[in-house]
Amino acid sequence: MANVDELMKHTGDFGPFQKKIVIIGSLPLILFAFVFVGVVFLGHTPDHWCWTPGSEQLLQECGWTEVKVQEVTVPHGEKAGSFSRCERFAVNWSKSQNKCDEVEWELSLNESQVVLCDGRWIFDKSYRTTVSEFSLVCEKAWLADLNQVFLAFGFFIGAFVTGYVADRFGRKPCVIASMLGLGITGVGIMLSPWYPLLLLLRFLQGFCGKGAWTATYVLVVEFFGAENRKFVSMVSRIFYSVGMVILPGLAYFLVSWRNLQLAMSLPCFLFILYYWIVPESPRWLFSQGKNREAIKVASNMAKCNNRVLPHNLQEMIPLEEKKEVPSVSFKDLFRTPNIRKNTLILTYAWFTSTVVFQGLVLRLGITGGNLFLDFFISAVVELPTGLIFYLLVDRVGRRSLMAITNFTAGIACLVVPFVSTNLSWLRKSVAIIGRLAVAIGFETVNFANTEMYPTPLRNVGLSVCSSASDIGAIASPFLLYRLANIWKELPLILYGVVDCALVTLLPEMSGVSLPETIEDVENLKRKRDKSKDKTGQRTEAELKNNSSVIL
Repeated sequence: MANVDELMKHTGDFGPFQKKIVIIGSLPLILFAFVFVGVVFLGHTPDHWCWTPGSEQLLQECGWTEVKVQEVTVPHGEKAGSFSRCERFAVNWSKSQNKCDEVEWELSLNESQVVLCDGRWIFDKSYRTTVSEFSLVCEKAWLADLNQVFLAFGFFIGAFVTGYVADRFGRKPCVIASMLGLGITGVGIMLSPWYPLLLLLRFLQGFCGKGAWTATYVLVVEFFGAENRKFVSMVSRIFYSVGMVILPGLAYFLVSWRNLQLAMSLPCFLFILYYWIVPESPRWLFSQGKNREAIKVASNMAKCNNRVLPHNLQEMIPLEEKKEVPSVSFKDLFRTPNIRKNTLILTYAWFTSTVVFQGLVLRLGITGGNLFLDFFISAVVELPTGLIFYLLVDRVGRRSLMAITNFTAGIACLVVPFVSTNLSWLRKSVAIIGRLAVAIGFETVNFANTEMYPTPLRNVGLSVCSSASDIGAIASPFLLYRLANIWKELPLILYGVVDCALVTLLPEMSGVSLPETIEDVENLKRKRDKSKDKTGQRTEAELKNNSSVIL
């Protein structure tokens, strides 16, 4: 295979072309944010109480407000001023002749007679969600959790299928097909009249979303040299955070979940234009022996960057296209020692990062505050994530940054439950630090993952390892809501103890060229040691020269 990094130096590895491609390639991240955390608004559980036979007549004939009807028909809850959501008084007001005058007598007679809701509820009409439309409350509340679970399961299956497709048939076709599928499934969800059909479409949405996310990220990264790959992560993270900031605004103005779902899905169809705008990755083309196509892309890159390719470029890479390219398989992630170790550690890191990150996002829906404002503030807090990552990832190193952020997030999650509610400013400050640390750690895992696999396995490696995040996303809603039923702060204790210290065993890839073959990964330590020796020899020689000059 040709020396792709050498070719990138001739084309310019951080010129106008790369800056344009990273902006274009990061636009889908806004929509990925909608898909990943949109359930906070789509599946929010609004305030509700049991429907009671004849309650509509109390509104019409007695002229009562809904608040008074609720006081008469529903028993009080455990907290002062609250009402039961799943029980009602055993009174049929439609059979009462003088219902407006018989309230006290009926209540005194039936005060102890409380029954479960019989399948109908009255919901807060200010916001319509999947929960209110399909009545996913009380004994059906677990069905609401399946909304995010089916999406995550789609991510999990899509990780294996779309990762292989992107490495076998190209990053660009995978991106376009996945974005088209994301738009179609999103519109289908909006039109769904039945909840089981909605869950099926959520699974397919997750399947397509996984392919779009991984293939887009890898495609953009492969246009950059070793020194500037972190720029891709910074920009992509900023775009993702922008999507998080936009989402509560959309949800606030589009009070129907169907309108919100449509608004989040229609922009996906615009990415069909990528067929004419975005080129295929030259690294992937070289890895498949398609040198002529790769050189054509490289020439266009050089032209955009005001560079000139060497005239003897064709002679430098002769007859490569005649070589048979071996097919890739997820089994290759476990065949050799170093790649196997990287795969296992990254898999666990993805799992823990997602459980904590998604858990903290979903937790906003049960804290009891203003959902839109709380979500907006938490999203704004994440905006500096990309910039902080960019400034630290090379100075601190990938391994150290992952370890430090994991530790910081864990401590913050453990501290928050024990801070007095009277010190709300301190609770919020610690929570913000923890949320920011989780976001930086999550981005670092994603970034490091792409660097630790050779070109033929890069998309498969990212897809398979990140599939553990999908398992985490499946587990996260159940862990959050079930533990919160025991104690609202209990999920934070769990998040604090799942810290992943194994990341310190990963290789440090700062300043290292992207590996092109499996052998490059297996010999990585040896190459790095040689590089250090050469650097040390150069430094020693420079010191001697400087000393002789001084003397």
